[in-house]
Amino acid sequence: MNQQDILQKTVEYIKQEFSDDSSGHDWWHIYRVWKSAVSICEQEKADLFIVQLAALLHDLDDWKFNNTEDETPLRARAWLGSCNVDAATADKVCEIIMHISYKGAQVENKMNSLEGFIVQDADRLDAIGAIGIGRAFAYGGYKNRMMYDPESAPKMHETFEQYKNSKSATINHFYEKLLLLKDMMNTATAKKIAKQRHEVMLRFLDQFMNEWEGKS
Repeated sequence: MNQQDILQKTVEYIKQEFSDDSSGHDWWHIYRVWKSAVSICEQEKADLFIVQLAALLHDLDDWKFNNTEDETPLRARAWLGSCNVDAATADKVCEIIMHISYKGAQVENKMNSLEGFIVQDADRLDAIGAIGIGRAFAYGGYKNRMMYDPESAPKMHETFEQYKNSKSATINHFYEKLLLLKDMMNTATAKKIAKQRHEVMLRFLDQFMNEWEGKS
């Protein structure tokens, strides 16, 4: 198969795998990350094939849905093998998948390639702004978490273990992750986009707190 055939086959596979997701990590999330990654890649001049494969496969081995301790990309690697993707490309894609996720406010980002920075930025951009707000509450509902608990303060997690085991309310998630992402973007292209989306979340939180207190 040529690269375009591999990508099309991967799209069809991922659409099927994530068609029933209700956590905010559905096919349309992956579609947006894919398209955003392509757009950023055009500006940042990286390997487009690696970026697209990593974007399409980035949630396949996500720890949040596979009951694993890490994101060892076993399913992604198996898929790449079934498509006869060369070993060097498969290694680069799997390396990106292993390091893409946010793992806590004070946990080091171990991403180490331009292609990885691009896909990570695209994934993080989909976690902020108007869509990010919607996804946050979708995930909170999926996990049976409170919308807001004024008696529970946000925590800046120092380890992945702390972040992974957190059961805090959805509004806390804004302070524990979403509002931090603007300053964690890797590429100049994503930084510009993140600034506007960050402002959307700030306005939302102001309105939310006003309504919580019955003000407006």
